[in-house]
Amino acid sequence: MKKCLIIGSTVCDVILYVDKLPTTQQDIHPKKQVVSLGGCAFNVAHVLHHLKVPYTLISPVGSGMYGDFVKQHLQKQGMHSEIAVQQENGCCYCMVEDSGERSFMSYHGAEYTFDPAWLRKLDLNDYAYAYVCGLEVEDVDGMKLVNALASFQGQIIFAPGPRGMHIQQERLDILYGYQPIMHLNDLEIEQMMQEEDLLQAMRKLYALTQNKVIVTVGKQGVYLYDGNHIQHIETSKVEVVDTIGAGDSHVGGYLVGKLLGYEDTKALSLANRIAGKVVSISASTLSKEEYAKLYKELSNENHSFTNKKDEI
Repeated sequence: MKKCLIIGSTVCDVILYVDKLPTTQQDIHPKKQVVSLGGCAFNVAHVLHHLKVPYTLISPVGSGMYGDFVKQHLQKQGMHSEIAVQQENGCCYCMVEDSGERSFMSYHGAEYTFDPAWLRKLDLNDYAYAYVCGLEVEDVDGMKLVNALASFQGQIIFAPGPRGMHIQQERLDILYGYQPIMHLNDLEIEQMMQEEDLLQAMRKLYALTQNKVIVTVGKQGVYLYDGNHIQHIETSKVEVVDTIGAGDSHVGGYLVGKLLGYEDTKALSLANRIAGKVVSISASTLSKEEYAKLYKELSNENHSFTNKKDEI
């Protein structure tokens, strides 16, 4: 089985649970504070790691209290990044409202940097897929990252995220030329394409990439557009507690399915299933125990899970 290359951040998340976001000069008391490991690339890699699908995580870990936190907690997960740097890590402040929706304030540090030399150390022929997040493309080394991907012959999965409309157009144009599979939610694509009609937004994005467009729509599941047809893959109803990591876990689930040889609708059904479990708990990722249970369920349901360890 070929591997997945995951490029992006691993971050210390400081999560505050509040009734509603505060307004100017308002003084509120959060219900709870949680400090945990997050970041888009980590959240995606976490799914592949615990479902035992091969991957390489290119996520710089820096110094300082947040860098130490990231290093220690990656080790606790049995994971590691290929990259260590001297610059200090930043952190992400996450506020979760009673509805489960989240807002972020991110102080960027080493975790959002990129050096093309990190990829030159790898045999890129070993990788069928590469995941890239929009936050790294937007940031200071984004053009270096975009240009470095020119040598990648596999399939790029690009998740522009909630700041996709802020990414420099030159960088987006280069990425679109690589024909990535786009993965984003309904609000993100409508903002990026400046189009309120979801299907029209998907058509406009497909015209730029000439490849599949995947759009998650919360409790309604996910839509897939391949340039000819749009498919709706529904999801099971769950009680939403916290949406942090929902999109990342969905990408991770889709990549697991594709690396196992699933066709798109089956891979997206798996992605829906994993994301549904993530939004039903107060965390951006599932626990080891929860993934062990899911892995057992999937092994019982599908022969490809049972045999894949022999292929890695």
